[in-house]
Order: sequence, then C-alpha cells, then structure tokens
Amino acid sequence: MATTLKANFHWNRGTADMLRRCNLETGGKVQQVIDKSVIDYCLQYVPMATGTLGKSAYTATTIGSGKVTYPGPYARYLYYGEVMGPNIPVFEDDSGDPTRFFSKPGTKKHLTGRSLQYSKDLNPLAGSFWFERMKADHKEDILKEAQNATRGN
Repeated sequence: MATTLKANFHWNRGTADMLRRCNLETGGKVQQVIDKSVIDYCLQYVPMATGTLGKSAYTATTIGSGKVTYPGPYARYLYYGEVMGPNIPVFEDDSGDPTRFFSKPGTKKHLTGRSLQYSKDLNPLAGSFWFERMKADHKEDILKEAQNATRGN
C-alpha cells in the first residue's frame, strides 16, 4: 500500500517577501522564464514532421510550474528513441525498401533494441533525449536568463 506524505512550508513574512522581491516564489517570474526558455531551446532538438510535437509543449505546460510536458501518444516513444515491435514492413514504391512499418491491432509491443532513425530534413538536431541534449548545449544560457529575471530584467 502506498503512503502519501504532504508537507506544507510556511515562510515567515521576511523570507516570503525576500523571495517575492527576487522573483523566486513558486510559479514566479524566474520559474516562468526557465520553463519558457526550456521549451524555446528544445524546439531545435525535437523531431519534426509538422512541428506539432514541439509546439504542443507551449499549450500542455503550465508555465511557471517547473514541469515541461510534451503530450501525445508518440511523445514518449520519440523521446526515448527505441523501435517497438513486432514490425511488419509496408512497401509503397518500387525501391525495395519499406516506406513504413506497422503492428497488427491488439498485438503486444516490445522494445527491439534498435534505435529510431530521425529525419533531419526540417530539424538537423532532431533526435532522442532532446531535453538532455538541449541542456548540455544551453544550460548556461538558461541560467543567465533566470539570473536576469531575478533582477527584474
């Protein structure tokens, strides 16, 4: 049986005022800047066919919550980037190469150990683990933007 613990923090007036002055309160300006920056920077790393997945984070995320969400049944699949099976190839042209794959409805899927191949046509940095890769490239940029927000810039 799971146990749920609930903790309430009550700041004294001086501490709460200081956090508010620095824009550090929950859902405050600094967290809003961080959340929006994460989504903005991730756009160039998210796989793109139509742009729907990358842009969906703007509507699915409560800016200031500290949690960025990419909704949709395929977001998790694309993020982790591992092919699921069993896959039946579909040949739609005479090239001899399958154009896509599908699994029969009701078939239990499993991880195959093969990495997804991402199109780089519209998004050259597209690939799995886009948040981690974005963070490696833009962590300092985001921290600088957050620092500016503490000053009210």
